Amino acid sequence: MATLWASPPAADPTALAALIGPPRARLLGLLDEPLPTVEIARRLAVTPSAVSQHLRVLHATGLLTRVRDGRHVLYRRSSLGDRLVDL
Repeated sequence: MATLWASPPAADPTALAALIGPPRARLLGLLDEPLPTVEIARRLAVTPSAVSQHLRVLHATGLLTRVRDGRHVLYRRSSLGDRLVDL
């Protein structure tokens, strides 16, 4: 009962990486603007295939949205992903 009015603990900046892994946490943090896979790979200095694997998982969990723009698919954090990053 005494903790009912206590303020919540401060957010731990490493908690997201502990939850989903450092590579996916970095990728999720990067996607506040729509980006194609090749640009994400360039910014993170990893291969497009590695990025693709992470994007597939993050999209399947609802943390990302994707939309086709010509020959590219653009990925961006979903509102759920935004809330997770903001914790």
